[in-house]
Amino acid sequence: MSDLAQQESADRETALVRRPEYLRVLAIAGLLGVPVSLVAFGFLAVLHGAEHRLWHDLPYALTGGDTPPWWWPLPLLALAGLGVGAVARWAPGHGGHTPADGMGGPPPTPAQLPWVLVAALISLPLGAVLGPEAPLIAGGGGLALLAAHVFGIEPGSRPAMVVSGAGAAAAIAAIFGSPVVAAVLLIEMVQLSGAALSAVVIPCLLAAGVGSIVFTGLGLWSGLPIGSLNLPIPAVPVRPDLGDLLWALPLAVVAAVGIRLVRGLAKHLAPRVAARPVELTVLAALGVGACAAAYALITGRSPAEVALSGQQTLAAMAADPTVWPETALLALVLLKGLGYALSLAALRGGPIFPAVTLGGVLGVLAGPLPGFGAVPAMAAGMAAATVAMLPLPVSAVVLVVLLLGPAGFSMTPVVLIATVVAFMTEQLVEHGLTRRRQP
Repeated sequence: MSDLAQQESADRETALVRRPEYLRVLAIAGLLGVPVSLVAFGFLAVLHGAEHRLWHDLPYALTGGDTPPWWWPLPLLALAGLGVGAVARWAPGHGGHTPADGMGGPPPTPAQLPWVLVAALISLPLGAVLGPEAPLIAGGGGLALLAAHVFGIEPGSRPAMVVSGAGAAAAIAAIFGSPVVAAVLLIEMVQLSGAALSAVVIPCLLAAGVGSIVFTGLGLWSGLPIGSLNLPIPAVPVRPDLGDLLWALPLAVVAAVGIRLVRGLAKHLAPRVAARPVELTVLAALGVGACAAAYALITGRSPAEVALSGQQTLAAMAADPTVWPETALLALVLLKGLGYALSLAALRGGPIFPAVTLGGVLGVLAGPLPGFGAVPAMAAGMAAATVAMLPLPVSAVVLVVLLLGPAGFSMTPVVLIATVVAFMTEQLVEHGLTRRRQP
């Protein structure tokens, strides 16, 4: 396209945001952010409550122990496999996309929408090694489209795409600890640029802000937690030095290769599970349960550290990395990684939370290396693992910097280096070097 044609296209896109129709869509997106975030808050509150009862209250009532017994994940994940397998086999839309495919495709239709949420509510509290972000994105986008029909917005139109993105932003506004992460994630997923990006992102920013306010207000009013991903990094000034930057290079490569192995196994298994959804989903879920049970037997620790998304495990690790023995960390990397692959292939949920957790575990393992600190190591591991699972480098940087709290901005050089190295490692392993053809 010539420079003149590009300028004319940019002028048309810029003019779009000043039209009355666009202002109407922007207002609709802001209004729909309220009901969408209300539904998302309810979904997360139910999810968090069910997880707490299944993995804390019920084991304590039955056994009197502080942690679930080693066998506890097996019956729970068998139920998860049976429920998700039935939804995948008979429900419209198969309960949403397989998480091995990433964050998902187009928003679900009205007939598919309830089953996306049902499959996630079966998978996640029963022990799937997945997070809530993908079903929230799909559910928020689908619910916004359904509500937008009342305002005369037809599915498949450009306003429908904008409203759907805004609904997704409102739904995930708080789970990453900041609405900024939600907005950046959706911007990078859309993969637009220039004025076209501005036209899409402004409603997303508005809806994310509205959603965050609703989440905060409801949380304070109800006292219900929603399980957002945030880390209690001690507020001690930490500045990376040359040793931290140098160690971040091999750690990023290891994290990228490890996550690639996880994703490769999941992609290998996913079509086989889809062909026989009931039997093989149950088998894969039992495999996740066996990983958690084996971890508990090997380490004497809670099987919940392998099962579930990993956000509580990562928070405990960030608060005091020194209390974790190396044997437990190695077992956690291997067994949670395998459970993650099986969950990606067969169950329903999002891929980000466990990737962040595994990267953090790798960082804690690498932290004692000479010249490497615990906080820089965790920052590098989390950034590398996140960008290796989702090839969205800007989102990975923003997510990890904000997760680290007061230490985040000082860790930005480490996060940037680890993100770039892991992203390039993944691209080179996947595609190899592309050499320019000689004329």
